[in-house]
Amino acid sequence: MCNCFKGGQFTERISAKGKVAVVTGANTGIGLETARELNLRGAKVYFLCRNEQRAMNAIDGLVKDGCDGSRLVYIHCDLASKDSVRRCAAELSKLESRIDIFVNNAGVAKNKFEQTVDGHEMTWAINHLGMFGIDNPGNLGPFLLTELLLPLIEKADEGRIVNVSSFGHVFSPAIDLATIDDHFDARSDPKSKLANVIGGFLRSWSIFFSQIMHARELTRRLRARGNTTVTANSLHPVYLCEEFCMFSSIFMKSWKDGAQTTLYCALSTELKGISGQYFS
Repeated sequence: MCNCFKGGQFTERISAKGKVAVVTGANTGIGLETARELNLRGAKVYFLCRNEQRAMNAIDGLVKDGCDGSRLVYIHCDLASKDSVRRCAAELSKLESRIDIFVNNAGVAKNKFEQTVDGHEMTWAINHLGMFGIDNPGNLGPFLLTELLLPLIEKADEGRIVNVSSFGHVFSPAIDLATIDDHFDARSDPKSKLANVIGGFLRSWSIFFSQIMHARELTRRLRARGNTTVTANSLHPVYLCEEFCMFSSIFMKSWKDGAQTTLYCALSTELKGISGQYFS
């Protein structure tokens, strides 16, 4: 089979032994492949997932494939719930003194209207609000989960934040922030991706930062206060096939291929000190 569409492969032989990694949505897809590779390279990987059974099934599968189960740990985290995000961060703070790699990977593409417990449209909430969790009006930190884990990331010798984004925003029309939580249409996912690029204001108080712009702004703030060890980058993993594509994998990437850019951003020595950038 022709592999000309597989894209770049992360082949750098770098160990992750002793590193602590946190991956949201690690039970399937790119998140699962990212967790697999990090574990095989020696890292302890926390699975931040909302469904315990699916997470444990995924971990069992990785162990059968040769991963070290003692370094695969599930923690419940529902990114559609601010309370769940806070509980998850508190638990991680009890279990670890630092986080070396934090991969914001989880996302959804709903085909029907659903709302979160906080009253937001589900796709919009997970892909933009809930992935990081807009905090209360008095907190200028843009994304809740990232902000809560940042103290642990700063304690690592070289903490890396990796935002798995997309370029789905190019298919979106303009966003009406006044009504986006009130209904669902087939373009909700592209709309959430557009928000990940343009930012803006929700109501009169919540400041939006995108996954892409979040990495740039977080870099600016970290450097402004003298932190030169933490890096934050975003990426587009390119089109995937497997569960939802009718085209041959000759033309579309597998989950493993799709995870290569994430692994590059999380591990490559080429990116030491590089921050605020977007990779594809």
